Amino acid sequence: MDTTTEARERTEPARLRAVLVLATSTGGIGAHVRSLAAGLVGRGVAVTVCGPASTEEHFDFAGTGARFRVVEIGSGPRPTDRAALRELRAACAPAHVVHAHGLRAGLAAGNALGRHRVRRRPLVLTLHNAVLVGGAKGALTRVLEGRAVRAADVVLGASTDLVDRARQLGARDARLGPVSAPPLPPAERDRAAVRAEFDAGDRPLLVAVGRLAPQKDYPVLLDAARQWSDERPAPLLVIAGDGPLRESLQDRIDAESLPVRLLGHRADVADLLGAADLAVLPSRWEARALVAQEALRTGVALVATQVGGIPELVGDAAVLVPAGRPDDLAAAVRDLLADPTRRAELVEAGRAQAVTWPDERETIAQVLSIYEELGPV
Repeated sequence: MDTTTEARERTEPARLRAVLVLATSTGGIGAHVRSLAAGLVGRGVAVTVCGPASTEEHFDFAGTGARFRVVEIGSGPRPTDRAALRELRAACAPAHVVHAHGLRAGLAAGNALGRHRVRRRPLVLTLHNAVLVGGAKGALTRVLEGRAVRAADVVLGASTDLVDRARQLGARDARLGPVSAPPLPPAERDRAAVRAEFDAGDRPLLVAVGRLAPQKDYPVLLDAARQWSDERPAPLLVIAGDGPLRESLQDRIDAESLPVRLLGHRADVADLLGAADLAVLPSRWEARALVAQEALRTGVALVATQVGGIPELVGDAAVLVPAGRPDDLAAAVRDLLADPTRRAELVEAGRAQAVTWPDERETIAQVLSIYEELGPV
């Protein structure tokens, strides 16, 4: 954004101006910010999205009608942080409200706004993830988490446990802010065509979707896959997503001849779920996992871990198992594959449960009401 544009925005008080901030993302946070940007623009808000160039390439925020400004906020400290802070400060200058998504974005936004100044822009922080790392890094991250939470005027937690955590850390105002999954585009291929891609034959097809990162706990899912690999026919597990664990996961799949395929990033999640016999979510923690919402809406029975916000999200419409327990995960998958009646019951319950969730329209309305409550400065 040039200085002329910034000057013009400062002279347009009648139109609410919001800056949405995110760090590196290829998954749920980016999808939520894009949904939020589109909805706010549709309601007449002037939206600027600030984040790494890679996020714009992945999510096309500009395609929503928002402005996009490159601010290289990474997943950890980097030498370019000072330059990013200058960019973010300039982007936030004409804003009525700044809304950061995730810990790194919250820290950057708090620093950019200069919380010590009397006249400051209101800051909303949405917490999407829990701090899972341990040791010295975990201790430092929790200190920074407290700093980000206390800098915000309003903290939105994507699940109840995140709201409770924010209050424990001293948030002045913490509320539940459910993150709705944007509707999947219609499937372009039928079940037979997708199964043919994987040469699945008459094998049960299991689908997992998510970044190949420690939080998703895919090593436990591979442990479970090893247990069901002696079934006849052995279920085939396909995992859509990319990330830092891809090489190590692939090495293990090859070494153990596991019935698992890593697909990398896929734009056809609707096709994959439409062909699945089961969806599987083995995470150590989740708030409102997008794939859980997508599976229940699509009509796929779900096996997931009983962590974070998953129980409150799915209710009785999925089979939940303890995290980190491959035996329980493998048994749940086996039992459901052997019981088509139970799978059909879960499909029906899942669709009924999905109707109870806030949709994109309601999510955007809640966020906009908070912006208006904080008021232009």
